[in-house]
Amino acid sequence: MNEHEKKMIAPIIVTVAVVLYYILYFGLLIFIIPGVFKAIFGIIPLIFAVLMIYVCVQRIREIKGGEEDDLSKY
Repeated sequence: MNEHEKKMIAPIIVTVAVVLYYILYFGLLIFIIPGVFKAIFGIIPLIFAVLMIYVCVQRIREIKGGEEDDLSKY
């Protein structure tokens, strides 16, 4: 396992953990809350999960491109 692959592990683990949290927690809320709020509590975590996956993919591209420490640019 090279250095770039090691640096990709943490963003992937965090992304999977957060997406699972959204699915489990808000999935439970959908069963508890009645009415129109089910749609709201279904759409919001879906948007968060998609954004989280998008950010993870962007971070992996940065790592593969050699921009591991992008804070050093500022």
